Amino acid sequence: MRTVEITRLRVPAARADALLAARPAMLRDFQSDRAGFLGAQLIWLSADEWLDVVFWRSPEDFAESRRRGGNRPGIQAFFALIDTVISVEEGTTTDTVSA
Repeated sequence: MRTVEITRLRVPAARADALLAARPAMLRDFQSDRAGFLGAQLIWLSADEWLDVVFWRSPEDFAESRRRGGNRPGIQAFFALIDTVISVEEGTTTDTVSA
């Protein structure tokens, strides 16, 4: 089982291309700086709402990532494009499909 972080975001449609362009650097920063980071999927819901689904090895790895926040340039650039964080939830996978 894995820990899953599900964040619902609001990003103005005018910034959607910038969000997608910033994503690879954010993921590289997570890979190099976040123990237990297993992968992520960004899901477009509507004109200005997105889900960011991030897979972690453990709840402790997720908690440590939250503590670090936007400590790297790629992460900061991605976060700067977000207008509103609507919600953040934590769950646990129940299947063995890889992320």
